[in-house]
Formats: sequence, structure tokens, C-alpha cells
Amino acid sequence: MINQRGTAVWNGDIKGSGEISTQSGTVQAPYSVGARFEGQKGTNPEELIGAAHAGCYTMFLTSILTKDGKQVKQIRTESKVTLNTSGEVPKIVKISLKTEGEVEGLSQEEFQTYAETAKKNCPISQVLSAVPEMELASAELK
Repeated sequence: MINQRGTAVWNGDIKGSGEISTQSGTVQAPYSVGARFEGQKGTNPEELIGAAHAGCYTMFLTSILTKDGKQVKQIRTESKVTLNTSGEVPKIVKISLKTEGEVEGLSQEEFQTYAETAKKNCPISQVLSAVPEMELASAELK
């Protein structure tokens, strides 16, 4: 088993701020209510979920393509996480993936099938399965 850690430190009340970091030290970023809800500078949990999901999905898609002998030049993915703040408590209500790939000898239909398989099976997609809507908005082969 592999264990990875993330850490968050918060200073002050809800108007305060904090820092989110990763075990490797690669990510060390400020976060605040302003960054989460008001577009201020800094990161937020939803942005980090999106980045983690895009990374996991892309790596998983590349893995299944490679295992099937496909020549992958590049896969690029965006994971858009939608936070609904209109209710009593904020909730993630949708995640939308857009992926684009350069893969030799693969049809658009085949790429779509691989992309759907990756959406269903990458570890982060599995964790996020409680989100009411997760879609593969587009999977385009270049």
C-alpha cells in the first residue's frame, strides 16, 4: 500500500487564511475564503481536487492506452469542479472532464471508449463517485 499526505494549516477565524502543502513539498500554497469563494489569489480545495483528478485521469488513460500497445504522444485533461454555494452548505455538484489526446493509429471512436473507461476507473474518479454528476464533456483525438 502507498500512503500520501497532504497538510492544511489555518490561522485565525473564518476571515483568516492558511496554507495547503503536500508531503513532497512540491505544493505549498496559500488558501482562504476569498480564494475559494471570491476569486482572490490563492488556491482552494476544489481547485486542488480538479488538479488531482486531471492528473490521475490522464495518467490512467495513458496507462491503459500504453498497455494496449498504443503510441501516446500527449494527453491533456481539464477537470472542472463545480461548487454550488446556494444551499445551506456548499456542495460539489458536478465534475466535468475534457481531454485531448495525440495517439498514433487510434480512431476517434476508440479514443472515446478509452476515455470513458479511464473516467470510470481512475482512482480519483472512484473516490469522487459521490458527486451527483460526473461527465466526460469531450474526448478529442488530435
